[in-house]
This record gives sequence, structure tokens and C-alpha cells, in this order.
Amino acid sequence: MDTPDASYRYCPQCAAALAWLAREEDGGPKTRLRCPQCEFTHWNNPTPVLAAVIECVDREGQVLLARNAAWPGRFFGLITGFMEAGETPEEGLRREIAEETSLRVDALNLLGVWDFQRKNQLIVAYHAQARGEITLSPELAEYKLIAPEKLRCWPQGTGQALATWLRSKGITPQWMES
Repeated sequence: MDTPDASYRYCPQCAAALAWLAREEDGGPKTRLRCPQCEFTHWNNPTPVLAAVIECVDREGQVLLARNAAWPGRFFGLITGFMEAGETPEEGLRREIAEETSLRVDALNLLGVWDFQRKNQLIVAYHAQARGEITLSPELAEYKLIAPEKLRCWPQGTGQALATWLRSKGITPQWMES
């Protein structure tokens, strides 16, 4: 069984210790983190994450990649963020792009949806055509602007979205060593 993080060791309803317990569900018996006292179930459903391949239309179509200040090393990736309650994926991505880069989005087009099981996430990725002066939020340490034909994709997570966008432009994706 997966080990729960510290926030899921105790029941949020009655404070009893949670345990891995099997219960009958629609699809048959399923073992989940449950409360033996009050029957609370921690579903551990994947979290939706929004991602953007940002094409800077006022910078000859270069793509913006950024490095998160919390990431070790110097990996640059797509702009990502979580949806807020009450917003659509498109509204959430426009908000995230504005908050993290100060860019204005002209257009959004869905690229696809990918699972990222290592982080228990579901990635909803878009191609964003954007413009404006780039000002990074404190969440991001630095950015790069790269011509599409010089981009290198990474095999996990949002790298598949980048590869999909490159293929849509007639560019064969080049891959980083894993």
C-alpha cells in the first residue's frame, strides 16, 4: 500500500488513526485509507493540474519555459498551477499565466490530458498564445525563451504536452536523456 502523507494519518471527522481497510464498492472490494471508527474514506483522487505551452507571439513565437524556485537543479518546464474552486480550466490557466509571468493570453487551445501518477496528478494542458512584458512571480526563479525547433521534451509529466504541441506544428520532438 502507498504510505499516506502526514495530513492523512488521522480522520478529519473523528480524529481516529486511519488504516488501510478493504470495503465493498461498486467495482468490488477496494482497499483504501479509511477510519475504523466512523467509516470516513480518504479517496486520494488525482489532483487536476493546469499546464501551458506558452508561445510568445510578440517574440517570434518563442516558447517560455521557467524554473520553479523550489526545484533542485536547473530544470526548466511549462507554467503549471492548480485550478481554484469556481473557475474553468481556461480561466484558471489565464489566471496562473498572469500571476506567474504577467503575460496576457490571446488564445488557449486544449492539447490533451495526461496522467502523472508519480505526483497523483492529472495534467490538463493547453497551448497558450500570449504577449507582454515577462515579470516572474517569486514562485519562479528564472525563465528561458526558446525557438520551437530547439526545444527538448522530457519524458514525464508536462513533457508529453510539449511533444504534442511540437507535432501539431510539424516538428518532430527531440527528447532529453532520462
